[in-house]
Amino acid sequence: MSIPAADVCVLRDVLDRQARERPGEVAVVFPGGAEWTYAELRRRVRRVGAALQAQGVRQGEHALIWLPNGAEALLAYWALNYVGAVAVAINTAYRGQLLAHVIDNSDARLIVAHAALLPRLAEVATAKLERALVVGGRAGESALATTDFAEAVAAAGEPADPERPVRPWDMQSIVYTSGTTGPSKGVMSSYFHAWNGMNETAWPCLRRDDRMMINMPLFHIGGSFIAYAMLCRGGSLVMTEGFSTQTFWPIVRETRTTIVFLLGAMGSFLVKQPPAAEDRAHSLRAVFMVPLTDEAPGFAERFGVEVWTIFNMTEIATPIISGPAPGKPGFCGKPRAGFEVRLVDDDDLEVPTGAVGELILRSETPWALNHGYYKNPEATARAWRNGWFHTGDSFRRDDNGDYWFVDRTKDAIRRRGENISSFEVELVVNAHPDVLESAAIPVPAAWSEDEVMLVVAPRPGRRIEPADLLAFLRPRMAHFMLPRYIRVADQLPKTPTAKVQKAELRREGVTLDTWDREAAGISVRGERLS
Repeated sequence: MSIPAADVCVLRDVLDRQARERPGEVAVVFPGGAEWTYAELRRRVRRVGAALQAQGVRQGEHALIWLPNGAEALLAYWALNYVGAVAVAINTAYRGQLLAHVIDNSDARLIVAHAALLPRLAEVATAKLERALVVGGRAGESALATTDFAEAVAAAGEPADPERPVRPWDMQSIVYTSGTTGPSKGVMSSYFHAWNGMNETAWPCLRRDDRMMINMPLFHIGGSFIAYAMLCRGGSLVMTEGFSTQTFWPIVRETRTTIVFLLGAMGSFLVKQPPAAEDRAHSLRAVFMVPLTDEAPGFAERFGVEVWTIFNMTEIATPIISGPAPGKPGFCGKPRAGFEVRLVDDDDLEVPTGAVGELILRSETPWALNHGYYKNPEATARAWRNGWFHTGDSFRRDDNGDYWFVDRTKDAIRRRGENISSFEVELVVNAHPDVLESAAIPVPAAWSEDEVMLVVAPRPGRRIEPADLLAFLRPRMAHFMLPRYIRVADQLPKTPTAKVQKAELRREGVTLDTWDREAAGISVRGERLS
């Protein structure tokens, strides 16, 4: 594998080439009927790029995007790249300490933000932020200099060329992923890394004539990198607000979507809907389902589609892929060309076939994987020790050379596609005046992946009511981090060195004395941004 030419993997050059070679072909489709051709997409990206430059954005600079899926989010992301800047899209659920951390870590001076989110900035330190381009309404009082996004774009002319050509190994984005023993980390990705994770050898069933639905947010690689894959292929992407069981099939039919990425839970939600006469009356031909669930064979049969699976994470580039109709849950497939993959023990020594070990990998080509965590050399060194990237995930390899996911070795929680740092959950919980200490752990969810469980110990002479603790957490924590289960214990189990024994808490799981917010009738949902 070698690094391709700029017009294969660098956004500016790719968009210019696609608009030149297929100007009238459809690039982006929106539910409701709007479509952009490649020529129209390039015109819009250039206009937004000029508006960003007028706000002071320069080549190599980092800028934040804090928007839900939609036209503005896509244009802001690609326009930043078009002028050679680094896109830092952050989760719209962020608030409190986590929000303050990513703003500070990003070094951004500009944020493109939804008006409904701006009040959260007043609650935290905003580090180097100076200016905001505001989408979706007028900004209220703000410490930042605010400009309406649409007005700024309307007043913009043509963008200036970058001072130097943008290269495949230049940084395209920083994507924040949860930490385990520390705050969330900013994964640095080059254009080559983003392209390599979903190119023709990584996702061989994705074709140029496909319409790929984007139902994951652009602040996840399941949104941003997949959208980029369609741009690089010259195909079409269908930009949705997000996944909904009720609207999924109507949007597929309306937009003539042919392929989609589904988290395992999404597939489960769809297959458990009542059978309908129109189950096969659609344009969808293939689904990437990650992780693979028990329902995958039934999904393929019921809806008449191919099901594929992969193993990937923000830091890597789809090193393991399956063919169509993969095996049972846990199956991921075989390593693809260009990567070396090993399973190792705690000392980085290879384990035998059939044994469980941590998956580590490296690429034959520079820049094909992440190039570290921004402003976090310690975490970078830990992840890349001995010259191999350590995924923190446990696998086994069978006699056929297939790899099977076993578990996460790192102390992280994954809920509905969101990676959750137990460290960051505990940091907020421990700020409660009645909490002495806490432990956030994963427990199995009914659909797939995890639910968040808290085990808390009160301060001497204090009492903790789970519902009151949840009420304390709601305005201080992203909705997906909020615990479903809370258990109050006199003390947490400790090792001889005074570390909390989370393995013991995970083994105990949901006990009879554990409070369940769903059983208590308390619903938690993300804020909908109009």
